[in-house]
Amino acid sequence: MTRPRLITGARLQYDDVRSEHVLLIPEGVVKLNSTAVEVLELCDGARSLDDIAGVLRARYQGADVRDDVRELVEAMAQRGLVVIDAI
Repeated sequence: MTRPRLITGARLQYDDVRSEHVLLIPEGVVKLNSTAVEVLELCDGARSLDDIAGVLRARYQGADVRDDVRELVEAMAQRGLVVIDAI
């Protein structure tokens, strides 16, 4: 089981000037869509991918989002924005 978290020094923020969510990282800013924001808000190092998918499934009336969550987290990890810790 894995527990994703944002990289050290990263934080989610709403940019009032641009009217959009961003991920602030030491090297800059990454623009995010609303789906990515919802997933990344749950990547706290305490929740597993299954936990994150479960929260979103409940939020969206039982929609099967596990594969989408996994793909998004893996893509963010490949970009160096998320760390996936194994337990």
